Amino acid sequence: MRDPNVNFNFLHKTCTLVVLLCCLHICVTVVYYVRSQQQNHQNPRKLDGHAGTSEAITEVPKSSSTLLTFNITVTEKDVQLEKCPDPSPLLVGPLRIEFSNPVSLEQTTNENPALQMGGRFKPKDCIALQKVAIIIPFRKRDEHLKFWLYYLHPILQRQQLDYGVYVINQDGEETFNRAKLLNVGYAEALKEYDYECFVFSDVDLIPMDDRNTYKCFNQPRHLSVSMDKFGFRLPYNQYFGGVSSMSKDQYLKINGFPNNYWGWGGEDDDIYNRLSSKGMVISRPNGVIGKCRMIRHERDQKNDPNPQRFDRIAHTRETMHTDGINSLSYNVVKVEKNKLFTKITVDVGKQ
Repeated sequence: MRDPNVNFNFLHKTCTLVVLLCCLHICVTVVYYVRSQQQNHQNPRKLDGHAGTSEAITEVPKSSSTLLTFNITVTEKDVQLEKCPDPSPLLVGPLRIEFSNPVSLEQTTNENPALQMGGRFKPKDCIALQKVAIIIPFRKRDEHLKFWLYYLHPILQRQQLDYGVYVINQDGEETFNRAKLLNVGYAEALKEYDYECFVFSDVDLIPMDDRNTYKCFNQPRHLSVSMDKFGFRLPYNQYFGGVSSMSKDQYLKINGFPNNYWGWGGEDDDIYNRLSSKGMVISRPNGVIGKCRMIRHERDQKNDPNPQRFDRIAHTRETMHTDGINSLSYNVVKVEKNKLFTKITVDVGKQ
């Protein structure tokens, strides 16, 4: 039979050893904890993914009342905009166009807050497919211009164009010269911006469908296809009057417009002859999308039918290389800018 004292001594030694091991473990743990706290105080922990940066981000105590925030400045260069879709998703289609109630420049300005000085606009959420200068030959048509600006600015913005509106005002009382004013508009617009497309529009024509995009195409574009004046029909196949567009290359290929058509009529047919002689054809939207309304008015003074127009049209191919943008001469009298348009008053000489 074993001695009970022996068993007691063995248990006592075992318990003592266990206690010593526990004390040792606690001491080691305390030492490591103290050293770890000292290192964290000297070198605050960096946020994952930023170990190589020069700025350290200290650890924030976890608490339901504590928020970790970062101030991030995003510049325009950081945002890579995509090109605007074609067609624009903002288009609404057929429009109601009325001229019975007058409109004011102040009203139109208030309703188009995104416009920049000079009648400039470009979309903010995408890159416009084209930079378009809208050229309006003008003299003493202020009421018509108010309607044009009222209806066209919202349309052009929905079409997501990078555009500017230029009203080219003929100074003085000499016979009106529409085509020369269009040449002036082309030259003056390019002094301000690198436009690549030019829309030439009479001030009294308003499109009735915003799907009729005021931009340029592979061929010169006739935009005012079916006017109410002509019973919403094209008067003849060669007709290129009212509203049209040409790219810079197309315009230069025909040497721009003629400068010697004084009075009403003839210049549109001259332009058609120029396009035809260079192998270009007129493109058009269909008759529904191409509908537009004309503001009714009496013929302006000093804009009587041009008696020389038929003779000049017959000689277009002979004169187009010397009569055009390469022979344009004029004097700028005044330049005025507001939110809705840039008005350039010019002296184009006399007949």
